[in-house]
Amino acid sequence: MSNLPLYLATFLGYGVLAVYFLRAQAAGNGDILSRGPVGHAVLLPLVLHGYLLHGTLFMAGEMNLSLVYVLSLILWLTMLVYWVARFFYPIASLQTLVLPLAAVGAVLPALFPAVHTLSNTSFAFDAHIMAAMLVYSLFTIAALHAGLMSLVEKRLHHATLPRILRSLPPLLTMETLLFRIIGAGFVLLTLTLLSGVVFSEQVFGRPWQFNHKFVFGVVAWCVFAALLMGHHFYGWRGRKAVHWMMSGYIFLLLAYLGTKFVMEVLLHR
Repeated sequence: MSNLPLYLATFLGYGVLAVYFLRAQAAGNGDILSRGPVGHAVLLPLVLHGYLLHGTLFMAGEMNLSLVYVLSLILWLTMLVYWVARFFYPIASLQTLVLPLAAVGAVLPALFPAVHTLSNTSFAFDAHIMAAMLVYSLFTIAALHAGLMSLVEKRLHHATLPRILRSLPPLLTMETLLFRIIGAGFVLLTLTLLSGVVFSEQVFGRPWQFNHKFVFGVVAWCVFAALLMGHHFYGWRGRKAVHWMMSGYIFLLLAYLGTKFVMEVLLHR
């Protein structure tokens, strides 16, 4: 594979930075370093990862939507959102936890090359797919936040926290950020579902079809809508919010990635 050196460079870039920031977090200065010149170094593997994705996702006017490439794209978008968000929130410790995932995601296409292309795609279709991938990225971040919040809350009852958890932002800060991410993801999810229904001819080139993807997507939308309303009107937080968040995320995974896994990995279609 001609791009193998770039895949290795991207993997090593993410990996080296993950180790560096992990040590910085243990020393208590992760956020300071993350906002300095070293934090900007994350752009190098990010750009390489994006370059590799562009070359494999878009091939001769076709879009490759194989499962491994979709996963790699979601992790790249997740890493990009974290890198931008660090300028506004003290989330260096969270970025550190995502760096190893991004490293694995970067080399997935090299380890498991597969092609599942869709020809004759349009700008509307590409925009719809990219919006959907951003939705998955935002809710992946929200799921990570929710899982960490639950873990920290449980460990607080034991008086001590593991060193990596001590450097996390306060629970109130993480909760505020969690609902902002859920809110942004919910808006994008709404637009994605509506565009798939109203503009099906322009996006997919065929009339809208009622299928399992749409059903799971709507169920996920309802769960997130209930969570946001419950938080706003009834003050839902803590474990209840985490449970609703994870439930919605599972339905969202089933809507697309679950289907892709069954079709490509189990049924080999």
